Amino acid sequence: MKKFASLLFVAIVGGGVTLGAYKLLEDESKTEVSNLTTSPNFNTVAYEGRPVSSTNADFTEAADRTVHAVVHVKNVQTSRQPRNLQEFFYGGGETRKGLVGAGSGVIISADGYIVTNNHVIDGATELDVSLNDNRTFKAEVIGTDPKADIALIKIDADEDLPYLPFGDSDNVRLGEWALAVGNPFNLTSTVTAGIISAKARDINEYDSNPQSFIQTDAAINPGNSGGALVNINGELIGINTAITSQTGSYVGYAFAVPSNNARKIVEDILEYGDVQRGILGVSGTSLNPSIASQLDVDAVEGVYVANVEFESGAKKAGLEEGDIITQIDNVKVSKFSDLSGYLGAKRPNDVVQVTYTRDGESITVPVTLLKYEAYVIDKPGLEVREASSELLKEYGVKNGVVIAQATNDKLKRYGLNGIVITEIDEEPVKSVADVKRIMNAKNPNEPVSLSFVGKGGEKKQIIFQ
Repeated sequence: MKKFASLLFVAIVGGGVTLGAYKLLEDESKTEVSNLTTSPNFNTVAYEGRPVSSTNADFTEAADRTVHAVVHVKNVQTSRQPRNLQEFFYGGGETRKGLVGAGSGVIISADGYIVTNNHVIDGATELDVSLNDNRTFKAEVIGTDPKADIALIKIDADEDLPYLPFGDSDNVRLGEWALAVGNPFNLTSTVTAGIISAKARDINEYDSNPQSFIQTDAAINPGNSGGALVNINGELIGINTAITSQTGSYVGYAFAVPSNNARKIVEDILEYGDVQRGILGVSGTSLNPSIASQLDVDAVEGVYVANVEFESGAKKAGLEEGDIITQIDNVKVSKFSDLSGYLGAKRPNDVVQVTYTRDGESITVPVTLLKYEAYVIDKPGLEVREASSELLKEYGVKNGVVIAQATNDKLKRYGLNGIVITEIDEEPVKSVADVKRIMNAKNPNEPVSLSFVGKGGEKKQIIFQ
């Protein structure tokens, strides 16, 4: 009995010690949790961005504003249908009108100016525009910019029309909410939502046409072209333009021309009748680890300057081959589309601050943009520009125009950029105006003879059928 009492006493004492230890641990644990809640044991990171807003966003107001300002654009073309062999070979026949395409457009002023894509209205004999209230108008083409795929058209209504204000696409941020509004598959006034998933996107870096799209995962399909990409405030931040897809339909991302670029094109068309492009006067390539290794440079982002044009603003500011452009004004330049996208909203004689590195030193200089003047010789498909006196002297010729780029896919592989054309059909050319005059006087079906001079001084003459 005494032995049992002793064991019981030991058990009680041991249990008390165990419970006491558990209580002590529990109290310490509570103390630690409490401390984590009230006094975090880490240093906060300074963040100067805008405060994060709630993800429970309300799109209704932005959507309601936008659908009334987005229109349905129908491309109607007239054709002649020959009724016999004589009409087939010599012309004539029955005139027919047909709908060849449809897209969207955005009203940008109360008096009926509308922005859309050039490919939506290209080749149209008539343009039919339907508003959200089902009213239909005939539209007039005011001007186009095929390079940027932007067109300005106008309708005349008896009253002020609802329109969208331009937003500042430079201030668009990754992850920001965006709404795409248009008429996909002829389903009028369709609104889809997503986020801005990328900026300054060039969907084809090898087409000699620098692009700088806003990328979004808001669903965009055929028929959305020319429609609005708006922010949550209902401000126009882009013109929906393209998708990349193996099926022809939306696969998760789409692309829009930034509103700053579209607005500048519209203002140029209204004020000057055509688009005024300002250029730095450099050509180059985006850097990445692979290209940096090939060029033997340390930087893995930025734009490597491969050539600086004579008499350009960049040349006068002191930029040289081998420099790496890292910033323009307050915009970081990681790739060429960052540079081209920002310049797309600038005009000749604008001054920009260009930051570049040379031999490890960062240098910032003001650069005055020059006007980009070019002309495309449709056959064979070459864009030519004025040649400077220094360039002509370097090539050992007295006259000519320089090839800026090939617009014909078959010619792009031959690296014709920088070659001087001295004669067209054995007639000397001294300027782009000479090229226009000669080509405008030709029958489009006639062959074209071009005389070239390369950098090595070799002279060639090629006849393009």
